[in-house]
Amino acid sequence: MKSPLDILDWSTLDEARRDAVLRRPAQRDAANLLDQARRIVDDVRSRGDTALREYTARLDGVELESFGVSEAEFAAAEAALTPVQRTALERAIETVTRFHELQTLPPLRLETAPGVVCERLTVALEAVGLYVPAGTAPLPSTALMLAVPARIAGCPVRVMCTPPRPDGTADPAVLVAARLCGVRKVFKLGGAQAIAAMAYGTDSVPKVVKIFGPGNSWVTAAKQIVAQDADGAALDMPAGPSEVLVIADESARPAFVAADLLAQAEHSEDAQVVLVATSRAVAVACVAEVVRQMATLPRRAITERSIGGSRVLLVPDLATALDVSNRYAPEHLILQVANPRTWLGQVRNAGSVFLGAWTPETMGDYCSGTNHVLPTYGHARAYSGLGVADFVKRITVQEVTPTGLNDLGRTARTLARLESLDAHANAVSVRLDVIERESLA
Repeated sequence: MKSPLDILDWSTLDEARRDAVLRRPAQRDAANLLDQARRIVDDVRSRGDTALREYTARLDGVELESFGVSEAEFAAAEAALTPVQRTALERAIETVTRFHELQTLPPLRLETAPGVVCERLTVALEAVGLYVPAGTAPLPSTALMLAVPARIAGCPVRVMCTPPRPDGTADPAVLVAARLCGVRKVFKLGGAQAIAAMAYGTDSVPKVVKIFGPGNSWVTAAKQIVAQDADGAALDMPAGPSEVLVIADESARPAFVAADLLAQAEHSEDAQVVLVATSRAVAVACVAEVVRQMATLPRRAITERSIGGSRVLLVPDLATALDVSNRYAPEHLILQVANPRTWLGQVRNAGSVFLGAWTPETMGDYCSGTNHVLPTYGHARAYSGLGVADFVKRITVQEVTPTGLNDLGRTARTLARLESLDAHANAVSVRLDVIERESLA
């Protein structure tokens, strides 16, 4: 079989070519995608459940009268899983819960000056939407990655949407994961239409204030659209098609590298994998392993298309490899190098990092404890992976006594006048005048 991956020498590429080889496939027709997603969002917003039924029939091939998952469907889902499968979900929920419970934010209280007390309170978001993809494969792991931090944060309303299967039911494992995490409102809806339903609410689907979860390019576009609307819903992050960048030096095991690349490539045709190698021999061996392993995979058709849009880059050293990675800002970064922890301090842009040969990205996807909802499209330059803090608001409080105002108020008044905001200054002055009069009385 002809190699699906060409090895490109980074040092021979000019800046324009470097930008081109690191560009995500899904970005190439972003404007058209946004226009189409916006039409769906606007339609659902105006016609509600009627539009949802039409899109579900057209895009999912299922005619549904009711979108909500019934108690009977939850019971059937429980019966469909084997004890081993349920135990695996429970174990994953346990490890993810343990790591996320450490992320809760305690209240803060500080007297910043005599008589001036500042506080920060943490308040759970009132209603959150959890989107669980099921385009080419159901993702019960995503259900728990979203539902666990939402539960720990204490969000009172948790709405989950996941696409229906051809028989009109939701994936049993997704439903069991939802139940194990305490989610009771699950709707059989997918794509941009599901995002619109949660953002604006319909007769069936409650309106939420923020939407979480990964998805394909349509889902990502819809999340961005509703987040720009004051009447819509905020988004967690741009989290779309999966991607991984693997850095491999001479110590890397080609079979491990290839397996990690293929693990991401099988997600979808628009997933992207990048290998950055410091040795041409290692790069060649990894590509050969990709070809060998890909031939054995059931999802070979999807994987081949994804691999076809991916890259292998040859660099002179690990310092350059880290520079390339930071420029790309991958969702997942795997360091299959000698002494990987020594390079961790050089990582500036990445959603989640996997150190060493024995840390496959699969562990983070399912059960190591970290969250697998991560920024893609290079947004790891500014966004972090999902955590409990994303499900809460931080509200600051201040309380000033007369003594505190008399001490610090003149500073505020001076700064207000510096900005020519006389009413601001007056709000302090009228109080200082009262304090002065009362002190003389």
